[in-house]
Amino acid sequence: MIEERLEIRVPRQKTRERLDTFLTQSLTHASRSQVQKLIRDGHVLVGGKIVKPNHSVRPFELIEVTLVKPPPQDVLPEIIPLDIVYEDTSLLVINKPAGMVVHPAFGNRSGTLVNALLGYCSRLSFMNGPVRPGIVHRIDKDTSGLLVAAKTDAVHRDLAAQFSAKTVQREYVALIWGRLKKGGGTVETQIGRHVRDRKKMSVSGTGKRAVTHYQVMERYPFLTLCRLHLETGRTHQIRVHLAHLGHPVFGDQTYAGRSRPLGGLNRPDTALAVRWLGMMPRQALHARTLGFVHPVTKEFLIFESGLPADIEALLADIRRQYGRQEGISKTTDSPAGSGSDPLFPGIGQGTTMGTGCPEKHNKSDNSSQTIG
Repeated sequence: MIEERLEIRVPRQKTRERLDTFLTQSLTHASRSQVQKLIRDGHVLVGGKIVKPNHSVRPFELIEVTLVKPPPQDVLPEIIPLDIVYEDTSLLVINKPAGMVVHPAFGNRSGTLVNALLGYCSRLSFMNGPVRPGIVHRIDKDTSGLLVAAKTDAVHRDLAAQFSAKTVQREYVALIWGRLKKGGGTVETQIGRHVRDRKKMSVSGTGKRAVTHYQVMERYPFLTLCRLHLETGRTHQIRVHLAHLGHPVFGDQTYAGRSRPLGGLNRPDTALAVRWLGMMPRQALHARTLGFVHPVTKEFLIFESGLPADIEALLADIRRQYGRQEGISKTTDSPAGSGSDPLFPGIGQGTTMGTGCPEKHNKSDNSSQTIG
C-alpha cells in the first residue's frame, strides 16, 4: 500500500462545519462516505487527535490526513471512438467530446481519453507515468475540443517546453452570461485553490499568474458569444476569469453559470434562459484552435475544430429568437492563425488543419477521421 500525507489548515473565514463535510469539499474526487471511513479508521487527526466525523472544524485548526492507496493499477486499453483531427508517427491531435475525462483518477478508472488512446495506439510517451501516457495537457471533463498527445518522450518534452514557454496557441469559444459592453480585453489575475472548496479554483493574491485575452463575437440581450486566447494555462482558468468578471460561462455548474444570473432577468428572459439551460447541461465552452511547432518537422501547425452539435443547436435557437447580432468578429469560424488577428498577434504563417482536412491525416488501415 502507498501512503500520502496531507496537511490542511482550516481557513480563517471558515464557519463551523462538520469535519466530514469540510474534507469532502477539500479532497479531490472524494465522496462523503469515503471521507467518513478515513476518519473512523483513524487516518484523520485534528490537532494531533483522532476525532469523529461530526467534529466541528474551527478556523486555524490543523487537519492531518493519511490517504492509503493501493499500488497504481495498469490502465486498461478500451475500444472507445476517437475523433482524430491529425496523426503522424510523432503525435496525435484529438477532438475530445464533452463528458470525457482526460486521464484516470480517483473515481474515474475507465472511459477516459487515456483508455481510448491505449485501445487505439500502441505507442505513447511515458513521461507522465503509467496513468497518463501520451498526455501533454488537459481540458476539463465537460469542455469539448482539441488536445495533442505525444507518441514518444522526445516529442512530449518538446511540446511540454512549448506550453511552458507560452508559445502554444490556444483559442476557445464560450457563450457567457451578460452583455459585454467592451469589444474585447485582457484579464490578468492570480489563480489559486479556493480557500473553502478545494475542488474549485479562484482569483487569489497568493495564486499563480493567469492571463486570458477575449474578444466579442456576438451580443444578445443577456448573453455574449466570445472567443478567448489563453496566454497561460491554469486549472479552470477561463471559467474562473469569466466568473470573476461577473460573466460566468453559460451552463457552468461549478462557477455560478446555471442559477445565479437568473435573478436579474425579467420573466420572458427567464423563460428563455431556463429553456436554453435545458439544452446545455454542461458549460458552453469549446477548445476550438490549437497551434504549435511540430517537434520533428519544425512546421507551425494550426488545428481548428468546429463547434460541437450541442453548442451549435443552442446558438441556432438563440439566433432564431433574436437574429444574429454580431460583435467585432464577423464569423464564428474565421481562422485564428493570421498575423492580423488581435488575439494572436505576430504568429506568422502556418498550416491550418481541421476536421475537414483529411489529407493531413494518416490514412493507415487503423486510422480514420472517426475511430472506433
